[in-house]
Amino acid sequence: MINLTRQFAPWLNAPAWYVAFSGGLDSTVLLHQLADYTRNHSTPPLRAIHVHHGLQAAADAWPDHCRAVCAALGVELDVVPVQVAPGASLEQSARNARYDAFEKRLGSGEVLFTGQHRDDQAETLLFRLLRGAGLRGLSAMPQQRPLGQGSLVRPLLGLSRQQLQAYADMHGLVWIDDPSNSDTAFARNFLRGEVFPILRQRWLQAEANLARSAEHLGEAMGLLDELAATDLAPACDNAPLPWLGLASLDLAVLKALSPARQRNALQYWLGRRTRQPDSRHWAGWDDLRDAAGDACPIWRLTDGQLQRSHGRIWWLDGQWLQAPAGEWAWPNPSRPLALPGNGQVWLEGCVDAAGLRIAYRQGGEVLEVSGRGRRDLKRLLNELQVPHFVRPRLPLLYRGEQLLAVANLPGLAQAEGQLHWQPPTNVQGLS
Repeated sequence: MINLTRQFAPWLNAPAWYVAFSGGLDSTVLLHQLADYTRNHSTPPLRAIHVHHGLQAAADAWPDHCRAVCAALGVELDVVPVQVAPGASLEQSARNARYDAFEKRLGSGEVLFTGQHRDDQAETLLFRLLRGAGLRGLSAMPQQRPLGQGSLVRPLLGLSRQQLQAYADMHGLVWIDDPSNSDTAFARNFLRGEVFPILRQRWLQAEANLARSAEHLGEAMGLLDELAATDLAPACDNAPLPWLGLASLDLAVLKALSPARQRNALQYWLGRRTRQPDSRHWAGWDDLRDAAGDACPIWRLTDGQLQRSHGRIWWLDGQWLQAPAGEWAWPNPSRPLALPGNGQVWLEGCVDAAGLRIAYRQGGEVLEVSGRGRRDLKRLLNELQVPHFVRPRLPLLYRGEQLLAVANLPGLAQAEGQLHWQPPTNVQGLS
């Protein structure tokens, strides 16, 4: 008998519940349990989400099957079509598309329940071992984790596939058997269909034991995360130019750690921002860390990049990876001016609007600075230690050909007014 009351109860105060419903055995059992629970308890509203990848002809019939199951259980269903990006791993591309769809659907504090179970945990551990993953990759799938603005919860992790099958048979449930699950060209299918049956001939509890090992590795990873948070705390202090809204770390603090602790701290920090680099790609960190002091090294990662400037490393993604260009007349400076790909600017103080425009650096700019006379803008930015990647996108206020002010730098403005700039937000921010 399956009873998931303890797994559902902590989430009763969420604004809404969703269940990822593929129509397969695992998600069908989960949906049946959730529907039964909501009938007998005061719960948030429950909806099912079916992500339609369209990767095989048989899949076109699955949304109708899912609608019929949900209708019988009194659960509303959303069918979300997605495009799977081409890539080396069709499994991974489909997974990315699926979770992107889930993340976009979840509102603040909402919960998505998914159907991974104990055998999935074991398969994941063995799969990652064979790929040479480190401890972070080998640690167990967590019972819960953040997803977008909400949370992803896996209430079936303590149950085997055999237990789910028995439950489904007992309740007369009908589910989809995905034909691709028997295609052993896919790595996970090969492990499930070819490897684990052989392992069970010698070790009857192979899946249970591997899942338990994954839990132990997860505990060890938790301790390393605590160490990483301790190591990162001083590196986050005293960040310059807080109005940039960019995450950065003090390089000197990181360099004082052993190489292993450097990698551990960065894996923890980057894990909220990008997919983790593999072991070979960590040479990029060595190059970034050890480059000459006047160099501008870049470490490119899946979802963004790290750049180094003035003794700190900075995380850049989204619009920060594309340099803005152009110039814009500003006939009404009493209202903010949106800059394509570069946030917006506004003026504080009384300014004659005649001939005002916003432009970006081209080189050779000169600014009249109060008490200092005419100064080269490049030297002024050097004095203020403005990161090199910020300089090409700093909005400059002109009247005609005269440079009046540089955004957000109070000392670099004439007496008429102060130019304020809201930089673009890191779109991937905290993934």
